[in-house]
Amino acid sequence: MLAGIVLIVLGLINYDTDRGRAMLLCGLVLGSLGGFDTAAREHFAGYKSHSMMLAGVPAVGLAALLYFAAVPWPVVVAGALIAFGVAVALLARAYERRVL
Repeated sequence: MLAGIVLIVLGLINYDTDRGRAMLLCGLVLGSLGGFDTAAREHFAGYKSHSMMLAGVPAVGLAALLYFAAVPWPVVVAGALIAFGVAVALLARAYERRVL
């Protein structure tokens, strides 16, 4: 997390260069991974449900795949929404099994 925060700050300071933009992107990725790690551990330990936040990961992944495959926008959006809905249902079920 600390490395991500440092990279975000350095990237914002040097945003007008390619190196600064790369640092900003890497910082955002590292920060997101830190948050994802905490949310996943809490969710699967039965401490707190993070179904909707965790469901964003496969939805964004599928949307990126469809986008880079040059699929029309309505299909990208529909695919991401379907992936999000399925993931929320599966993650909520996994959390309920852990709690009960």
